[in-house]
Amino acid sequence: MDVLVVGAGAVGRWFADVADAPVAFADVDADRAQRAAEDYDGRARAVDVDSDESFGLVAVAVPMGVAGDAIERHASKAQRAVVDFTGEMRGPLAAMAKAAPARERVSFHPLFAPEHAPGRVAVSSGAPGPGTDHVREWLEAAGNELVDVEPGEHDDAMATIQGRAHAAVLAFALAADDVPDELATPVYEDLRALADRVTGGNSRVYADIQDAFDGADDVARAAKRLADENEAFAEVYEDAGR
Repeated sequence: MDVLVVGAGAVGRWFADVADAPVAFADVDADRAQRAAEDYDGRARAVDVDSDESFGLVAVAVPMGVAGDAIERHASKAQRAVVDFTGEMRGPLAAMAKAAPARERVSFHPLFAPEHAPGRVAVSSGAPGPGTDHVREWLEAAGNELVDVEPGEHDDAMATIQGRAHAAVLAFALAADDVPDELATPVYEDLRALADRVTGGNSRVYADIQDAFDGADDVARAAKRLADENEAFAEVYEDAGR
């Protein structure tokens, strides 16, 4: 089963690494697709993003903000199955059902940046089958743990796991001053490490997460409550620990 990977960025390349099949890359940046293909020593090739060539599996690995458009554009090229690795599930599964109703359809979300692979991968199945089972097998063979979840449960959870968590870490990074290392406490060191990890990533990815799941407004409201309720700090503190 040959594979078309739509999106030659970090996630698309990560999936190409684990796919035990011939791979073709398509990207709106043709040079990026060509560079990705050249990294695979003959196992991969680049195809024009407007090509009408068909493949056994189409894997969409693009930013969340353009996932729907990419699925609409490329899902019909799938002979057997179409999957996505975009990070959201309700929207992509609905788009796949509309664009490729007769094909197998599953949404995957690696819960880690590609450079930290392997790890847990959330899976929501719209219409699974033998083709998407191959994808599951490839991911597990690469050491990943698959976590099956309903699409709504996943997206609702990501509002906290990604949207609010990232916003809180970035807010700390923006509010923090430089301090002497020898004065750092364990809590500060942990937060600083998280801030370094988040700010060392791709800003487009984090912006897409905020667009999809929000979080910053919730963190701002929580911070305002903390600032405004000095006399009721114990109550706020207890709420935070629940």
